[in-house]
Amino acid sequence: MGEFDLLEEAQKGNKSALNTLLTENYNFLKGYIIKMTGNPHLSQDILQETMLKAVLNINKFTPHAKFSTWLIKIATNTYKDFLRKNKPSELIEETLESPEGGPENLTIAKVAYKEIMGILLSLPYEKRAVFILKHYQGYKYEEISEILNCPIGTVRSRLHYCIKYIISEMERKGMIE
Repeated sequence: MGEFDLLEEAQKGNKSALNTLLTENYNFLKGYIIKMTGNPHLSQDILQETMLKAVLNINKFTPHAKFSTWLIKIATNTYKDFLRKNKPSELIEETLESPEGGPENLTIAKVAYKEIMGILLSLPYEKRAVFILKHYQGYKYEEISEILNCPIGTVRSRLHYCIKYIISEMERKGMIE
């Protein structure tokens, strides 16, 4: 059964179809939220709240975009609401797969990842979201524009700013020359 059929069934009250949709998008959504928040506990809270909102509002979803895009939009808004009410969260060290070269390269990769996540987390969430949606999640400019409710030109300028900022911070920290 395809996504459209699952959506139709879920909107008719088929709990199994809704569960399948949520399960199929869980890891994708979780990865996005972890990168946005930089905090495993907060990301779990945002993830659970996003899933709950999706369940409660499934009948409001209109399939002009992918279901995963709708979930990302809900998660982004949920995180935005959290930021309005709370202080920014602490950085986490996401688990990395062991790269070629064993423990030494794994350690280097973890340090580099932590540095890059630190740079990303120092950006305002609007800019960080554009970068993560484009480079980690693979969304197109039009989709990002829809998720973040901003013009495509704004998406492009935020992404350009992010890349320049990340490169300058990496240069400043001696990560690149």
